Amino acid sequence: MTPVAEVRDLLRELPAVDRLLREPALQELEGALPRQALLEAARQTVESYRSLLLSPRLPEDLAKLDLSPGKLAAEAARRARRQAEFSLRPVINATGVILHTNLGRAPLSGAAVEALTRAAGGYCNLEMDLESGERGSRQAHLESLLCRLTGAEAALVVNNNAAAVFLSLHALAFGKEVIVSRGQLVEIGGSFRLPEVMAASGARMVEVGTTNKCHRRDYEEAITEATAALLKVHTSNYQIVGFTSSLSTAELVSVARAHGLLVIEDLGSGVLLDLSPFGIDSEPRVQDSIAAGADLVTFSGDKLLGGPQAGIIVGRRALVERIRSNQLARIVRVDKLTVAALEATLRLYLEPEKALRELPVWSAFCADPGTLKRRAASLARRLKKVLPGDEIEVIPGVSRAGGGSLPLVELPTFLVAIKPHRISAGALAEMLRRGEPPVIARISQDCLCLDLRTVPESREKCLLEALSRAAR
Repeated sequence: MTPVAEVRDLLRELPAVDRLLREPALQELEGALPRQALLEAARQTVESYRSLLLSPRLPEDLAKLDLSPGKLAAEAARRARRQAEFSLRPVINATGVILHTNLGRAPLSGAAVEALTRAAGGYCNLEMDLESGERGSRQAHLESLLCRLTGAEAALVVNNNAAAVFLSLHALAFGKEVIVSRGQLVEIGGSFRLPEVMAASGARMVEVGTTNKCHRRDYEEAITEATAALLKVHTSNYQIVGFTSSLSTAELVSVARAHGLLVIEDLGSGVLLDLSPFGIDSEPRVQDSIAAGADLVTFSGDKLLGGPQAGIIVGRRALVERIRSNQLARIVRVDKLTVAALEATLRLYLEPEKALRELPVWSAFCADPGTLKRRAASLARRLKKVLPGDEIEVIPGVSRAGGGSLPLVELPTFLVAIKPHRISAGALAEMLRRGEPPVIARISQDCLCLDLRTVPESREKCLLEALSRAAR
């Protein structure tokens, strides 16, 4: 039989949609899922096989293609269940990357989750002053806290830090020049590039210095009557090391003051804690930049601050008010859920020890390597019972901050390394990723590696069960 004739026969063999609906696999879902959902899943399944048979790249062995009603109905049932699930789902992050951008960056604290629930479940005084009964500002819930924590005169919160940088430049430097060091022209995930953002804001970028060195004279020689500000960008997702030179915030402020210009500093990560006890002296705090004289500082809410996605602007009151009154500010404003979660997060920083203890970002960052080793050893022992035959051992490794933060910091950790004997490490990783709950791990030297730094102890049982199901 020719391939054409064989395909024609197989197309006739495809069961009708109503035939699939009578199969046990779909009948069992009657009542649990809407009939329309089952009908649509059955149609999609039949159509997917029809497209397969009609495609230029036919399956290698058409004779072994199972087109039985039971087989297609089972596939349709899986499709229906998958489509009925929420697209946005909780996952177990076993990568050891604390601020994993693809996994939502900073997990929220319990206090922030409670605040979200309170705000989401009913009405709230988002824009009402309860004392006067008059209309209030959603920013009022956050501004005093931010000023108290950073020493700034005023603050404004928008939906992300890219918007904070854009809005600040649009409000304060539209049609004017902004000078920035060539070594600070950052690009972050999602193809956010500083030059493009500056161009879109209406500011004209003036590059000075070289990639690795920028001096005071470079800024001074570039200043003209059209200059509005000097921009300093903290390179939080990379570092240039070796033969380098750049101006500190205080030195840049000195240049700006001599010429009547503004200093805008984009800190990105948004650290409020002193990291020197952890051996990290290179990450500037927001309050240090304000104290050094920066007129405006912008940073993210969902990186090292440990809160929801937000862009935070702090600085001189007159400048923040100009930004607040800009018509574009409404376009990037935050909603009540962000306000609630961010307020709860900021309140934890009023007691730094409490922030270190209760914010998941910092509890993961500060996790004791000895504790991680004991947890890894315990998990490895349990895994050997559910994954017989696989090579399982505890090995030293490093965790990362991630999220474009602290790029050179390596956090000592211990990994549970699994070398499967029946399938590849990549296949096991895919099975875990597609499981319930999804588990995201990393692969190294043909081993699937689990880093418990980013797995709360309360989720270890779920992780073990997910691996057990993958082994069946």
